[in-house]
Amino acid sequence: MLKVGIIGCGRIGAVHGHSIKTLSNARTVAVSDPFVESAGKLAASLGAEVRESEAIISASDVDAVIIATPTTTHYDLIHFAAQAGKAIFCEKPIDMSADRIRDCMKVVEENNVAFMTGFNRRFDANFANIQARIAAGEIGDVELLTILSRDPSPPPIEYVKTSGGIFRDMMIHDFDMARFLLGEEPVSIYATGSALVDPAIGEAGDVDTAAVTLKTASGKICQISNSRRATYGYDQRLEVHGSKGMLRAENQLENTVEVALESGFARAPAQHFFLERYRGAYIAEFKHFADCLETSRKPTPTAEDGLRAQLLADAARESMNSGAVIQL
Repeated sequence: MLKVGIIGCGRIGAVHGHSIKTLSNARTVAVSDPFVESAGKLAASLGAEVRESEAIISASDVDAVIIATPTTTHYDLIHFAAQAGKAIFCEKPIDMSADRIRDCMKVVEENNVAFMTGFNRRFDANFANIQARIAAGEIGDVELLTILSRDPSPPPIEYVKTSGGIFRDMMIHDFDMARFLLGEEPVSIYATGSALVDPAIGEAGDVDTAAVTLKTASGKICQISNSRRATYGYDQRLEVHGSKGMLRAENQLENTVEVALESGFARAPAQHFFLERYRGAYIAEFKHFADCLETSRKPTPTAEDGLRAQLLADAARESMNSGAVIQL
């Protein structure tokens, strides 16, 4: 039984806690958060204790820690946890700085602890199915990958100011998905963006509408588009075109009922946000982590996957600012 401590009891920490609750080989023993009310509420729902983060990391009854705190705290927590010999599950991004991510990778390696980066979309049943079928050669050689990610509404402007920008905060998931499905590392990137949804986002130095083109050494192309606004729900689609055919994953709708009337056909809207859309992926993600620790396997995505996605996000920002194609 994997004994877990959760550091950070906000929305994503609660998601992980309730995912663990569904598993037979893991349980949450302690949680920590500066907001005592949030920690107490989550602890009560999981049958866990509330402790200070330092106490969780040093505790003999904790095997692994989930780091679900703001990104600015990840660096120190990763170092403390690695030096304490704890397995680490860290939400993306590992850090806003690629050099600091490399420092984290070094301390993880030096202390020989397991580390997993929280790119949950790899564990979505549909996306994982597509990756497996690509690997099996069903559509031949991948030629063109299209990823669309659009949030139903923008986050609060105070969040935007500290998020690192749309490429590091939102599109970083799509960069990881591109690497997951292309099977090759991109060698060039071109990005463009605008503030079309909320002028305050532009005033904060960010964009809310962005498009990126990636290209690999063999010529595979990936197109990614992001928007902070989708009036019809949480838009999460992708399409992979290959030499023998095409694979496509559509949105998850609130239900599968379709009505046909004189006015035409109508279906339910897309599920509203990531909590609904990726509920199953979060469970599968942590099950993979727990199973890997149980069988002494290396969990994925790794810290290097986190670093590579961050480097793509950094290059996208550079491309958008300069208007140039960036060679990677």
